[in-house]
Amino acid sequence: MALLPLEDLPECLATAPLAMAPGAAATALERAADLAARLAAERLGGEPGLPDPGPAALKLPYREAVLLLDPCRPEAAMAAATALSAARAAAAGGRLLLLARDPAAPAGNRPLLRVEPGMQLVPGRLSPWTLLDLATDLHGASAEMALLAAAAGVRVAGCVLDPAPRWAALIAALRCADPFLARPWPVERAVDQLAEWHGAQKENRRVAVCLGMAFWKRRRIAALFAHRDGTPAFARRPDRAVALAKRRGGAVAAWASRATPELRSACAAAGVALLTVEDGFVRSRGLGARFLPGAAYAVDDRGIYYDPTGESALEHLLAHAGFPPPLLERAALLRQAIVARGVTKYNLVGEAPIIAAPPGRARLLVPGQVEGDASVRLGGGAIQDNLALLRAVRAAHPEAFLIYKPHPDLEAGFRQGRLEAGELAALADQVVTGAPLTALFPQVDALHTLTSLSGFEALLREMPVVCWGQPFYAGWGLTEDRHPPPRRKRRLTLDELVAAALILFPRQVDPVTELPCPPEVILERLNDPTAWKLSPFTLHRGAEGWLRGALARLRGLR
Repeated sequence: MALLPLEDLPECLATAPLAMAPGAAATALERAADLAARLAAERLGGEPGLPDPGPAALKLPYREAVLLLDPCRPEAAMAAATALSAARAAAAGGRLLLLARDPAAPAGNRPLLRVEPGMQLVPGRLSPWTLLDLATDLHGASAEMALLAAAAGVRVAGCVLDPAPRWAALIAALRCADPFLARPWPVERAVDQLAEWHGAQKENRRVAVCLGMAFWKRRRIAALFAHRDGTPAFARRPDRAVALAKRRGGAVAAWASRATPELRSACAAAGVALLTVEDGFVRSRGLGARFLPGAAYAVDDRGIYYDPTGESALEHLLAHAGFPPPLLERAALLRQAIVARGVTKYNLVGEAPIIAAPPGRARLLVPGQVEGDASVRLGGGAIQDNLALLRAVRAAHPEAFLIYKPHPDLEAGFRQGRLEAGELAALADQVVTGAPLTALFPQVDALHTLTSLSGFEALLREMPVVCWGQPFYAGWGLTEDRHPPPRRKRRLTLDELVAAALILFPRQVDPVTELPCPPEVILERLNDPTAWKLSPFTLHRGAEGWLRGALARLRGLR
């Protein structure tokens, strides 16, 4: 994941002026200055995964030293000796002289230079940015380090480096490609992706052990938490997970259903951080109950998004995050793409039903949920099942035309919670099965839900949504809330909600490359059925679901 292949950079790129018209040159220089500043701010460049402790951790001062880099390449011995002499002369007045490996030096090569009197060694292979944080002057710099030093504002021996012309020349020579969809990218978009990967590496290094991950999810979860040095271990028992995480000095990432109060207490007692993991909001092209691994995940270091009893990481974002204009523009485009493509959590297909409502009656959609599901137990309040929700909506709207749609997992026969046909007929005017939600949205006037993600999907399409429970999207001024969450006082726009819930909060793994990716890539993959593959070891789930559904129909359940 190196930013730039600079070892073979032509020397002219460091010195040649830009051969452009004055206006174009000015634009190129401004673009280059912005890029160099971004690289320095994000600390991008060099070999990925090198330790970046900073001067304080090394007990060295910030930007006070003459720094000499050892190339660790036999063919560079003469240049290294020249750099050593120049560095000694620069430090002759009593300045701190440091010797360090050039981060671009091959890992297995031995040093060429030895520590001399008056010189201090910076041991190990370190990130370019920690080394640049130490230096006012840099000697023996490789081409890559010289360019990064220019971006950081560190003087390089032998020349006065203005980063803009050199980076402008480099940008003109670069060709960048989208690693997911094999299309050209501007260098700024490539840097955006590198910054996202850099952040993912940093976050993933926290995770030592995964707990409660079903076997069919493990490959995708391993990709979710992968970093340069490998992937976390997987444990089946909570005590084993906590002990291993403590020994490795990392966190436990537990599937949310396994993050019990007992596990939280054990982690707290051991001084081990606990992260919860759950499916994200644009998950896959098919059901998780069918054992199809998802591509989006909610990773939470505070709680879990469907539990309103405490502030989750998502709720914290919604309550406190800033939403600059570029982020809101991106959120608006993402929302428009989701609506235009008919995207939902599972992206199921089916025929659009005919809603047989007589003229003049409000058409209210009531999506069913899996009874006993954690989001219902924790966020449903007094209403804990589909029948109670239908009764509440009917009581509030006695003249409305109620359309009930069972949860896809119930329709597929994978979960419990089907309703007696007689009870359902007394409350719902029409029951719709085998149809995607997107086919229903244009035909209804409002959606009533307990905590279902269908309410969020309706909001994306600017439909009126009534919440009888406390889902993550309630309480921000976008829904009619029968039981408003008391903590949520901030008023949000729809695109601010989208920015937090679909861009800032979740993590995505491209199902094709298994690399961390932005949500826009998942939308592209949803158009490709071959990107979503069931394991051959789980094909029995289709037959199991059909059999359960057939038995339920024989018993008169809907």
